[in-house]
Amino acid sequence: MKVVCVLYPDPVDGYPPRYARGHLPEIEVYPGGQTLPTPEGQDFEAGELLGSVSGELGLRQFLESRGHTLVVTSDKEGPESVLDRELPDADVVISQPFWPAYLTAERIANAPKLKLALTAGIGSDHVDLDAAIKRGITVAEVTYSNSISVAEHAVMMILSLVRNYLPSHKFSEDGGWNIADCVSHAYDLEGMDVGVIAAGRIGQAVLRRLKPFDVRLHYTDKRRLPKEIEEELGLTFYETAQDLARNVDVVSIHAPLHPETRGLFNTELLNSMRKGSYIVNTARAQIVDRDAIVRALQTGQLAGYAGDVWYPQPAPPNHPWRTMPFNGMTPHISGTTLTAQARYSAGTREILECFFDGKPIRDEYLIVQGGGLAGTGAASYTADEDDQKS
Repeated sequence: MKVVCVLYPDPVDGYPPRYARGHLPEIEVYPGGQTLPTPEGQDFEAGELLGSVSGELGLRQFLESRGHTLVVTSDKEGPESVLDRELPDADVVISQPFWPAYLTAERIANAPKLKLALTAGIGSDHVDLDAAIKRGITVAEVTYSNSISVAEHAVMMILSLVRNYLPSHKFSEDGGWNIADCVSHAYDLEGMDVGVIAAGRIGQAVLRRLKPFDVRLHYTDKRRLPKEIEEELGLTFYETAQDLARNVDVVSIHAPLHPETRGLFNTELLNSMRKGSYIVNTARAQIVDRDAIVRALQTGQLAGYAGDVWYPQPAPPNHPWRTMPFNGMTPHISGTTLTAQARYSAGTREILECFFDGKPIRDEYLIVQGGGLAGTGAASYTADEDDQKS
Protein backbone atom coordinates (compact mmCIF):
# COMPACT_ATOMS: atom_id res chain seq x y z
CA MET A 1 0.00 0.00 0.00
CA LYS A 2 0.99 3.62 -0.46
CA VAL A 3 1.07 5.84 2.63
CA VAL A 4 1.25 9.61 2.17
CA CYS A 5 2.36 11.44 5.31
CA VAL A 6 2.05 15.24 5.51
CA LEU A 7 4.25 16.77 8.22
CA TYR A 8 5.51 20.23 9.05
CA PRO A 9 8.92 21.36 7.72
CA ASP A 10 12.17 20.73 9.58
CA PRO A 11 13.69 23.49 11.76
CA VAL A 12 15.20 26.37 9.77
CA ASP A 13 18.68 25.37 10.95
CA GLY A 14 18.18 21.71 10.08
CA TYR A 15 17.15 18.58 11.92
CA PRO A 16 18.39 18.74 15.54
CA PRO A 17 21.71 16.97 16.19
CA ARG A 18 20.95 17.01 19.92
CA TYR A 19 18.13 17.85 22.34
CA ALA A 20 17.76 19.82 25.55
CA ARG A 21 16.81 16.73 27.56
CA GLY A 22 18.13 13.20 27.28
CA HIS A 23 15.00 11.43 28.46
CA LEU A 24 11.26 11.78 28.92
CA PRO A 25 9.28 10.99 32.08
CA GLU A 26 7.52 7.64 31.83
CA ILE A 27 3.73 7.80 31.91
CA GLU A 28 2.09 4.43 32.48
CA VAL A 29 -1.57 5.32 31.97
CA TYR A 30 -3.68 8.33 31.00
CA PRO A 31 -6.01 9.93 33.57
CA GLY A 32 -9.20 7.91 33.52
CA GLY A 33 -7.45 4.62 32.90
CA GLN A 34 -6.92 4.55 29.12
CA THR A 35 -3.65 2.85 28.28
CA LEU A 36 -1.00 4.58 26.24
CA PRO A 37 -0.41 3.48 22.62
CA THR A 38 0.73 -0.15 22.44
CA PRO A 39 2.33 -0.79 19.04
CA GLU A 40 4.06 -4.09 18.44
CA GLY A 41 7.32 -2.24 17.79
CA GLN A 42 8.90 1.21 17.78
CA ASP A 43 11.71 2.49 15.55
CA PHE A 44 12.47 5.80 17.28
CA GLU A 45 13.76 7.17 20.57
CA ALA A 46 11.21 8.99 22.69
CA GLY A 47 12.15 12.67 22.75
CA GLU A 48 13.24 12.90 19.11
CA LEU A 49 11.67 15.41 16.72
CA LEU A 50 9.24 13.07 14.95
CA GLY A 51 6.57 15.48 13.71
CA SER A 52 8.68 17.18 11.04
CA VAL A 53 9.51 15.84 7.60
CA SER A 54 12.84 14.26 8.56
CA GLY A 55 11.29 12.64 11.65
CA GLU A 56 8.73 10.78 9.51
CA LEU A 57 6.80 9.85 12.70
CA GLY A 58 9.37 7.05 13.01
CA LEU A 59 7.43 5.04 10.40
CA ARG A 60 9.74 4.42 7.43
CA GLN A 61 11.52 1.28 8.65
CA PHE A 62 8.23 -0.27 9.78
CA LEU A 63 6.35 0.47 6.57
CA GLU A 64 9.10 -0.47 4.13
CA SER A 65 9.83 -3.71 6.01
CA ARG A 66 6.24 -4.70 5.25
CA GLY A 67 6.53 -3.77 1.59
CA HIS A 68 4.58 -0.52 1.77
CA THR A 69 5.58 2.76 0.14
CA LEU A 70 5.97 5.89 2.30
CA VAL A 71 5.86 9.40 0.84
CA VAL A 72 6.60 12.21 3.32
CA THR A 73 6.07 15.86 2.41
CA SER A 74 5.24 19.26 3.84
CA ASP A 75 3.92 20.47 0.46
CA LYS A 76 0.13 20.43 0.77
CA GLU A 77 -1.28 23.60 -0.78
CA GLY A 78 -2.65 23.93 -4.29
CA PRO A 79 -3.41 21.50 -7.13
CA GLU A 80 0.28 21.11 -7.99
CA SER A 81 1.32 20.24 -4.45
CA VAL A 82 3.05 16.96 -3.67
CA LEU A 83 -0.01 15.93 -1.67
CA ASP A 84 -2.34 16.43 -4.63
CA ARG A 85 0.01 14.65 -7.01
CA GLU A 86 0.27 11.63 -4.70
CA LEU A 87 -3.43 11.35 -3.76
CA PRO A 88 -4.75 9.41 -6.79
CA ASP A 89 -3.06 6.16 -5.75
CA ALA A 90 -2.78 6.75 -2.00
CA ASP A 91 -4.28 4.12 0.31
CA VAL A 92 -3.55 5.98 3.55
CA VAL A 93 -3.11 9.70 4.30
CA ILE A 94 -1.55 10.72 7.61
CA SER A 95 -1.65 14.31 8.80
CA GLN A 96 -1.29 16.38 11.96
CA PRO A 97 -3.61 19.13 13.23
CA PHE A 98 -0.60 21.45 13.40
CA TRP A 99 0.07 21.17 9.62
CA PRO A 100 -3.22 19.75 8.39
CA ALA A 101 -3.66 18.08 5.05
CA TYR A 102 -7.15 19.37 4.35
CA LEU A 103 -8.96 16.35 2.92
CA THR A 104 -11.83 18.17 1.25
CA ALA A 105 -14.63 16.44 -0.61
CA GLU A 106 -12.80 17.32 -3.85
CA ARG A 107 -9.54 15.78 -2.68
CA ILE A 108 -11.33 12.67 -1.43
CA ALA A 109 -12.98 12.35 -4.86
CA ASN A 110 -9.49 12.49 -6.40
CA ALA A 111 -8.27 9.68 -4.14
CA PRO A 112 -10.26 6.63 -5.29
CA LYS A 113 -8.01 4.16 -3.43
CA LEU A 114 -8.08 6.03 -0.10
CA LYS A 115 -9.12 3.74 2.75
CA LEU A 116 -7.76 5.41 5.89
CA ALA A 117 -7.36 9.07 6.91
CA LEU A 118 -5.26 9.12 10.06
CA THR A 119 -4.57 12.07 12.35
CA ALA A 120 -1.31 11.88 14.30
CA GLY A 121 -2.72 13.63 17.34
CA ILE A 122 -6.22 14.82 18.20
CA GLY A 123 -8.72 16.50 15.88
CA SER A 124 -10.08 15.29 12.56
CA ASP A 125 -12.03 18.33 11.37
CA HIS A 126 -9.50 18.86 8.55
CA VAL A 127 -11.14 15.80 6.98
CA ASP A 128 -14.54 16.24 5.32
CA LEU A 129 -16.29 13.66 7.50
CA ASP A 130 -19.45 13.61 5.39
CA ALA A 131 -17.39 12.80 2.28
CA ALA A 132 -15.49 10.13 4.20
CA ILE A 133 -18.77 8.60 5.37
CA LYS A 134 -20.13 8.49 1.83
CA ARG A 135 -16.96 6.78 0.57
CA GLY A 136 -16.70 4.34 3.47
CA ILE A 137 -13.26 5.68 4.42
CA THR A 138 -12.06 5.03 7.97
CA VAL A 139 -11.04 8.18 9.87
CA ALA A 140 -8.98 7.70 13.02
CA GLU A 141 -6.91 9.77 15.42
CA VAL A 142 -4.61 9.09 18.38
CA THR A 143 -7.06 10.13 21.10
CA TYR A 144 -5.61 11.48 24.36
CA SER A 145 -2.02 11.31 23.06
CA ASN A 146 -1.55 15.08 23.41
CA SER A 147 -4.54 16.12 25.56
CA ILE A 148 -2.43 17.03 28.59
CA SER A 149 0.04 18.86 26.35
CA VAL A 150 -2.78 21.10 25.13
CA ALA A 151 -4.21 21.57 28.62
CA GLU A 152 -0.85 22.74 29.97
CA HIS A 153 -0.52 25.17 27.06
CA ALA A 154 -3.99 26.61 27.71
CA VAL A 155 -3.25 27.23 31.39
CA MET A 156 0.04 28.87 30.45
CA MET A 157 -1.78 31.18 28.03
CA ILE A 158 -4.43 32.11 30.59
CA LEU A 159 -1.75 33.18 33.07
CA SER A 160 0.25 34.95 30.36
CA LEU A 161 -2.74 37.06 29.33
CA VAL A 162 -4.01 37.94 32.80
CA ARG A 163 -0.51 38.80 34.08
CA ASN A 164 0.41 40.66 30.86
CA TYR A 165 3.52 38.51 30.62
CA LEU A 166 4.42 38.80 26.93
CA PRO A 167 4.49 42.63 26.69
CA SER A 168 6.43 42.74 29.97
CA HIS A 169 8.99 40.27 28.63
CA LYS A 170 9.30 42.36 25.48
CA PHE A 171 10.13 45.49 27.50
CA SER A 172 12.85 43.54 29.31
CA GLU A 173 14.21 42.07 26.09
CA ASP A 174 14.38 45.51 24.51
CA GLY A 175 16.42 46.88 27.43
CA GLY A 176 13.61 48.71 29.22
CA TRP A 177 12.35 48.72 32.79
CA ASN A 178 8.78 49.84 32.10
CA ILE A 179 7.10 48.77 35.34
CA ALA A 180 4.09 51.06 35.00
CA ASP A 181 3.53 50.01 31.38
CA CYS A 182 3.72 46.36 32.38
CA VAL A 183 1.38 46.42 35.36
CA SER A 184 -1.23 48.76 33.88
CA HIS A 185 -2.69 45.71 32.10
CA ALA A 186 -1.82 43.02 34.68
CA TYR A 187 -4.10 41.34 37.23
CA ASP A 188 -4.21 38.35 39.57
CA LEU A 189 -6.07 35.29 38.37
CA GLU A 190 -7.11 34.52 41.95
CA GLY A 191 -10.83 35.08 42.53
CA MET A 192 -11.76 35.29 38.87
CA ASP A 193 -14.50 33.27 37.18
CA VAL A 194 -12.98 30.89 34.64
CA GLY A 195 -15.12 28.89 32.23
CA VAL A 196 -14.39 25.99 29.92
CA ILE A 197 -16.26 25.36 26.69
CA ALA A 198 -16.45 21.54 26.45
CA ALA A 199 -15.30 19.55 29.47
CA GLY A 200 -13.91 16.51 27.74
CA ARG A 201 -10.44 15.21 28.45
CA ILE A 202 -8.65 18.47 27.67
CA GLY A 203 -11.28 20.66 29.28
CA GLN A 204 -11.32 18.62 32.48
CA ALA A 205 -7.51 18.67 32.60
CA VAL A 206 -7.60 22.47 32.38
CA LEU A 207 -10.19 22.67 35.17
CA ARG A 208 -8.12 20.42 37.42
CA ARG A 209 -4.96 22.44 36.83
CA LEU A 210 -6.74 25.73 37.56
CA LYS A 211 -8.40 24.56 40.78
CA PRO A 212 -5.35 25.37 42.99
CA PHE A 213 -5.42 29.00 41.79
CA ASP A 214 -8.52 29.66 43.92
CA VAL A 215 -10.70 30.64 41.00
CA ARG A 216 -14.40 29.96 40.54
CA LEU A 217 -14.75 27.29 37.87
CA HIS A 218 -17.56 26.99 35.32
CA TYR A 219 -18.20 24.74 32.32
CA THR A 220 -20.60 23.84 29.56
CA ASP A 221 -20.79 20.61 27.62
CA LYS A 222 -23.26 18.52 25.64
CA ARG A 223 -23.05 15.98 28.45
CA ARG A 224 -23.08 17.10 32.06
CA LEU A 225 -20.26 15.75 34.21
CA PRO A 226 -21.01 13.37 37.09
CA LYS A 227 -22.12 15.08 40.28
CA GLU A 228 -19.04 13.91 42.18
CA ILE A 229 -16.71 15.66 39.69
CA GLU A 230 -18.75 18.87 39.88
CA GLU A 231 -18.54 18.79 43.67
CA GLU A 232 -14.85 17.89 43.73
CA LEU A 233 -13.89 20.85 41.52
CA GLY A 234 -16.65 23.23 42.64
CA LEU A 235 -18.02 23.54 39.13
CA THR A 236 -20.98 25.57 37.98
CA PHE A 237 -22.72 24.09 34.92
CA TYR A 238 -24.33 26.09 32.10
CA GLU A 239 -26.62 24.66 29.46
CA THR A 240 -25.15 26.84 26.69
CA ALA A 241 -21.85 28.44 25.80
CA GLN A 242 -23.66 31.77 25.52
CA ASP A 243 -24.80 31.61 29.14
CA LEU A 244 -21.35 30.64 30.35
CA ALA A 245 -19.55 33.37 28.39
CA ARG A 246 -21.71 36.08 29.96
CA ASN A 247 -20.82 34.98 33.49
CA VAL A 248 -17.06 34.53 33.49
CA ASP A 249 -13.86 36.55 33.21
CA VAL A 250 -11.86 33.96 31.29
CA VAL A 251 -13.06 31.48 28.65
CA SER A 252 -10.96 28.51 27.54
CA ILE A 253 -12.30 26.81 24.39
CA HIS A 254 -11.89 23.06 23.95
CA ALA A 255 -14.79 22.08 21.69
CA PRO A 256 -14.39 20.29 18.35
CA LEU A 257 -15.30 22.20 15.21
CA HIS A 258 -18.68 21.18 13.83
CA PRO A 259 -21.80 23.04 12.61
CA GLU A 260 -22.92 23.87 16.16
CA THR A 261 -19.61 25.49 17.16
CA ARG A 262 -18.53 27.14 13.90
CA GLY A 263 -18.63 30.92 14.38
CA LEU A 264 -19.91 30.55 17.94
CA PHE A 265 -17.98 33.54 19.31
CA ASN A 266 -19.37 36.23 17.02
CA THR A 267 -19.80 39.95 17.64
CA GLU A 268 -23.09 39.47 19.49
CA LEU A 269 -21.68 36.94 21.92
CA LEU A 270 -18.44 38.87 22.45
CA ASN A 271 -20.40 42.02 23.27
CA SER A 272 -22.47 40.11 25.84
CA MET A 273 -19.36 39.14 27.83
CA ARG A 274 -17.97 41.07 30.77
CA LYS A 275 -15.87 44.01 29.60
CA GLY A 276 -12.20 43.10 29.79
CA SER A 277 -12.70 39.36 29.48
CA TYR A 278 -10.06 36.97 28.14
CA ILE A 279 -10.40 34.14 25.63
CA VAL A 280 -7.95 31.29 25.11
CA ASN A 281 -8.60 29.07 22.10
CA THR A 282 -6.54 25.92 21.65
CA ALA A 283 -9.39 24.09 19.90
CA ARG A 284 -10.12 25.39 16.38
CA ALA A 285 -9.88 28.91 14.97
CA GLN A 286 -13.24 28.87 13.20
CA ILE A 287 -15.09 28.54 16.50
CA VAL A 288 -14.56 32.30 16.75
CA ASP A 289 -15.19 35.06 14.22
CA ARG A 290 -11.72 36.21 13.17
CA ASP A 291 -12.50 39.89 12.61
CA ALA A 292 -14.88 40.14 15.57
CA ILE A 293 -12.00 39.10 17.84
CA VAL A 294 -9.80 41.85 16.39
CA ARG A 295 -12.49 44.48 16.92
CA ALA A 296 -13.18 43.36 20.49
CA LEU A 297 -9.49 43.71 21.37
CA GLN A 298 -9.28 47.11 19.71
CA THR A 299 -12.28 48.45 21.66
CA GLY A 300 -11.27 46.86 24.96
CA GLN A 301 -14.29 44.58 25.14
CA LEU A 302 -11.70 41.80 25.33
CA ALA A 303 -8.59 42.35 27.44
CA GLY A 304 -6.70 39.57 25.69
CA TYR A 305 -6.92 36.70 23.23
CA ALA A 306 -4.47 33.82 22.97
CA GLY A 307 -4.39 30.56 21.14
CA ASP A 308 -2.42 28.42 18.75
CA VAL A 309 -5.13 27.60 16.21
CA TRP A 310 -5.56 29.62 13.02
CA TYR A 311 -7.43 29.33 9.75
CA PRO A 312 -5.98 28.47 7.37
CA GLN A 313 -2.90 26.77 8.74
CA PRO A 314 -0.22 27.91 8.32
CA ALA A 315 -1.63 31.42 8.65
CA PRO A 316 -0.63 33.94 5.96
CA PRO A 317 1.87 36.63 6.99
CA ASN A 318 -0.83 39.34 6.92
CA HIS A 319 -3.27 37.47 9.15
CA PRO A 320 -4.72 40.14 11.53
CA TRP A 321 -4.22 37.95 14.60
CA ARG A 322 -0.47 38.36 14.23
CA THR A 323 -0.63 42.08 15.05
CA MET A 324 -3.86 42.65 17.01
CA PRO A 325 -3.40 44.20 20.47
CA PHE A 326 -2.95 42.07 23.59
CA ASN A 327 -2.66 38.80 21.72
CA GLY A 328 -0.71 35.78 22.86
CA MET A 329 -0.83 33.81 19.62
CA THR A 330 1.65 31.08 18.75
CA PRO A 331 1.90 28.71 15.79
CA HIS A 332 -0.11 25.52 16.32
CA ILE A 333 2.27 23.96 18.83
CA SER A 334 0.33 23.11 21.99
CA GLY A 335 -0.11 19.44 21.14
CA THR A 336 3.20 18.71 19.44
CA THR A 337 5.78 18.88 22.20
CA LEU A 338 8.51 16.28 21.95
CA THR A 339 6.70 14.48 24.77
CA ALA A 340 3.44 14.40 22.83
CA GLN A 341 5.17 13.36 19.60
CA ALA A 342 6.45 10.17 21.19
CA ARG A 343 2.89 9.20 22.11
CA TYR A 344 1.11 10.14 18.92
CA SER A 345 3.81 8.57 16.75
CA ALA A 346 3.45 5.32 18.69
CA GLY A 347 -0.34 5.57 18.39
CA THR A 348 -0.10 6.16 14.65
CA ARG A 349 1.92 2.98 14.28
CA GLU A 350 -0.56 1.06 16.46
CA ILE A 351 -3.44 2.14 14.22
CA LEU A 352 -1.51 1.22 11.07
CA GLU A 353 -0.63 -2.21 12.48
CA CYS A 354 -4.31 -2.88 13.15
CA PHE A 355 -5.32 -1.57 9.73
CA PHE A 356 -2.79 -3.64 7.79
CA ASP A 357 -3.44 -6.80 9.82
CA GLY A 358 -7.23 -6.55 9.67
CA LYS A 359 -7.53 -6.16 13.44
CA PRO A 360 -10.06 -3.84 15.12
CA ILE A 361 -8.80 -0.31 15.71
CA ARG A 362 -9.36 0.84 19.26
CA ASP A 363 -12.83 2.32 19.67
CA GLU A 364 -11.40 5.46 21.27
CA TYR A 365 -9.26 6.06 18.14
CA LEU A 366 -12.17 5.87 15.70
CA ILE A 367 -13.94 8.91 14.23
CA VAL A 368 -15.59 7.40 11.13
CA GLN A 369 -15.91 3.73 10.22
CA GLY A 370 -18.34 1.59 8.26
CA GLY A 371 -20.16 4.53 6.69
CA GLY A 372 -20.92 6.45 9.89
CA LEU A 373 -19.51 8.22 12.91
CA ALA A 374 -17.92 5.74 15.30
CA GLY A 375 -16.15 5.60 18.64
CA THR A 376 -14.92 8.98 19.80
CA GLY A 377 -16.34 10.52 16.61
CA ALA A 378 -19.88 9.56 17.56
CA ALA A 379 -19.47 11.39 20.88
CA SER A 380 -17.66 14.46 19.54
CA TYR A 381 -18.80 15.24 15.98
CA THR A 382 -22.00 15.68 14.01
CA ALA A 383 -22.58 14.62 10.42
CA ASP A 384 -25.28 14.74 7.79
CA GLU A 385 -27.76 12.07 8.87
CA ASP A 386 -28.50 11.23 5.23
CA ASP A 387 -24.86 10.26 4.77
CA GLN A 388 -24.81 7.70 7.56
CA LYS A 389 -25.73 4.17 6.64
CA SER A 390 -28.42 2.45 8.62
